[in-house]
Amino acid sequence: MGNCLPVSPSLLESKNSVDLLEIMGDLDLSYYYSNETFTDYDAAPCHNRYCPFFQLVAPPFLAVTCATATLSTGALLLALAKCPQVWGWPQSRLLVAQLAVGTALFAALLPPVAVGIRQGWRLGAGLCRLTHLLWHWSLFSQGLLVGSSFCSTAWCRWDPRSRRLTVTLWASALLLATPAALAGGTVVGQETSCIRRSVDVLSPAYLLHLALCFSLFVLLPAVLLPATLVVPQLKAAWEPGAGASWLFFGLWVPYGVGLTVDFLLHARLLQPTCGTFEHLDYVLGLSEGLGVLHCCLIPAALLTVRFCHHWAGTSSSC
Repeated sequence: MGNCLPVSPSLLESKNSVDLLEIMGDLDLSYYYSNETFTDYDAAPCHNRYCPFFQLVAPPFLAVTCATATLSTGALLLALAKCPQVWGWPQSRLLVAQLAVGTALFAALLPPVAVGIRQGWRLGAGLCRLTHLLWHWSLFSQGLLVGSSFCSTAWCRWDPRSRRLTVTLWASALLLATPAALAGGTVVGQETSCIRRSVDVLSPAYLLHLALCFSLFVLLPAVLLPATLVVPQLKAAWEPGAGASWLFFGLWVPYGVGLTVDFLLHARLLQPTCGTFEHLDYVLGLSEGLGVLHCCLIPAALLTVRFCHHWAGTSSSC
């Protein structure tokens, strides 16, 4: 999770600027090999050494996360098959199975991302865009699944209504992920890198992608949380185990906020400072790393909460 690119000159260009390279902090899938940024804010050069740190830490972090996610998702799928009586609304087998598919898809993308960070992206621009598409398809589908579980009882059984909802939700998530693929691409440094934003910050593709990320990671939970506390029908969805699904939003909200702040700085809607660009990419890197952990934490949380509730003898079923 790091993105070290030549930034738009409109943002950082100044009379005494020595170098226009800086770490964008867009929490991307790759890195650029320059390890410093020299930008003159009040005659003080800005030094940013995030890229070497990212290159060192990201691959092992992604590898460990992928292995853990594989184990936890496998255990969850096994529990779905062997213990159907454990799962009840709002965390029904149908919903949990789809969440498991989403986390499995996300985890499957981590190895090529880790290799691309360590050795450079050698799979071509087309597969780079496909990686961005699948990455965000997984995230958006999981977000929509979690959101829909509090607004409908359709996931209680596999019937025509739930089948239509399934097709609609996954197709919508794929459509929503398309701008991420259009905004991403490859750049050539010392090694070719697969990056999330290969276009200008004000390009239509990136603006749409940013708006969708903000809507899913920030606005949707901000609307659902008070609604579930006020509307009786939605409040009924707060059965044991529901909080495990909310973990998805809890892990990705910081990233949604960070992306928004990053855009405001690049668009000059907030005044950038040397300290901001020295530290923002670290904050964004940590926030995306936190979000990535969802693929191993959510299956484990669903298993733990549901089985504890079942063993306590208070579980309900659809």
